Amino acid sequence: MPVNPALTERDFPPVAPYLVGREKVREFARAVLATAPLHLDPDAARAAGFADVVAPPTFPIVVAEATLQQLLAEPDAGIDFSRVVHGDQRFSYSRPVVAGDELTATLRVTSIKTLGGNSMITSETAMVDGDGAHVVTSISTLVVRGEDA
Repeated sequence: MPVNPALTERDFPPVAPYLVGREKVREFARAVLATAPLHLDPDAARAAGFADVVAPPTFPIVVAEATLQQLLAEPDAGIDFSRVVHGDQRFSYSRPVVAGDELTATLRVTSIKTLGGNSMITSETAMVDGDGAHVVTSISTLVVRGEDA
């Protein structure tokens, strides 16, 4: 079953807010070998003008994952997860993510293309803080391999 092209421009409801914890930032930083003191030491982060430790640039994927689950679980999407590979991931920031942020994420499917029997689904997950101010947008492309791929 091919990916449903009617998903293009579909907005999904916001997922539950995610409270960014200091230890989660530290764990993620260690996992991706981000050793800058801003990611690990609250005093270093405060000295640089931040309220707490600063998440590495790819940390928002932790929050965006819940929105991607909405897309993958959509009954009319036609997405066979066993055929999905991650094609691209980018982030567009208004400001860094800091421990203590409460982020609410909302996904929008921006594009569906078919190339060589494969479907490429691009989505944007916008994340706002507790005041509703934009923090970061995660742009993700998933490739759903065709039957012959």
